[in-house]
Amino acid sequence: MTGYEILLLLDPDLEEDRQGEVVTRTRELVEKAGGSWDVHDVWGRRKLAYEIAHKGEGFYHLLQFTCEAGTLDEISRVLRIDDGVLRHMATRRIEGSPARPVAVGAPTREDAGTASPADGQGAGPVDGPADVAADAVDEPIEEEEE
Repeated sequence: MTGYEILLLLDPDLEEDRQGEVVTRTRELVEKAGGSWDVHDVWGRRKLAYEIAHKGEGFYHLLQFTCEAGTLDEISRVLRIDDGVLRHMATRRIEGSPARPVAVGAPTREDAGTASPADGQGAGPVDGPADVAADAVDEPIEEEEE
C-alpha cells in the first residue's frame, strides 16, 4: 500500500455538514478497500489567486491516507463528479516527510519589513539580486599584466 494525500478545494458556499459528507465519503472509500485513514486537516476558507466557477474563495481540506492505487483512482473519480468539489489534487506522500504539514499563509503587509532605512534596521530583503549586482559595481576590477 502507498501513502497519499489529497488537497480538496471545496465550494465556500457549501454548508459545513455537506463538506463533512464529501470527506466522510472519501474516508469510507479508503477504509472499505482496506486502507488506513491517517489525517484530516481543515485549512479553512482562503482567498483564491483567481476565480474558479465564479468563486473568489474556497474551503481547503488536506486528507492523508494509505491505500492501493485502484482505490485512489476511484476516489478521484468520485471527487471529479461531485459538484461541491472545485478542485482536488492527489499526490504520493514522500517517506520521511512531516506527519502533519502546516498550512502557511503569505505574510501580511505588517510582517513584510516595516522598518525604514533611517532606523538602521534595513528596508527589506537582504542581499537580493539587485543588492548583489550593486556590490559588484562598487569593487574595482584588477587587470592582469601579461
